[in-house]
Amino acid sequence: MFKKFAIAAPLALMALSSSVVFAAGEASHTVNLKANIPTTVFHAQPRDPNFGRDETMNYNLVSGELTPLTAIYDLKNTNGSVHAYIEGGPAVLFNGTPAQNIPLTTTLHGVTLTGTPTEVVNDADSTPGVGAELRITAAKPSATQRGAYTSAVALVFDAVLPTPAP
Repeated sequence: MFKKFAIAAPLALMALSSSVVFAAGEASHTVNLKANIPTTVFHAQPRDPNFGRDETMNYNLVSGELTPLTAIYDLKNTNGSVHAYIEGGPAVLFNGTPAQNIPLTTTLHGVTLTGTPTEVVNDADSTPGVGAELRITAAKPSATQRGAYTSAVALVFDAVLPTPAP
């Protein structure tokens, strides 16, 4: 009987020590999540949630132009129209030298945006909601406009109540 116990004891110790080895190899990872659920009354957001993080306007060597940037925005206002503007007015591509700025033209739903709020979706169309194209185009760079350029276009959307009929 003693022999059976003596043989079983080393096996039990080996099984115990092997479980410790497995625990030493454990790994973990945290997944950070976020969600943006717009209200049913008003929202204005790009359809692609990653849009705007780090966009590139590529230079076309043949035409000498920068490719336009486009995205679809979902716009909705069940209590009126949607107006939009660019905070601070029209943006430019900037390389550190103001004399070399490249003007940008930003349109949303076919409407050119400036620093003044302008209707981009009327009352009737904004109630069910629309997919509106945002398009940012750069003026054609001149022969002296070279280097690395950056810009930030700060879009602002307003839910505007309908004006009462006279």
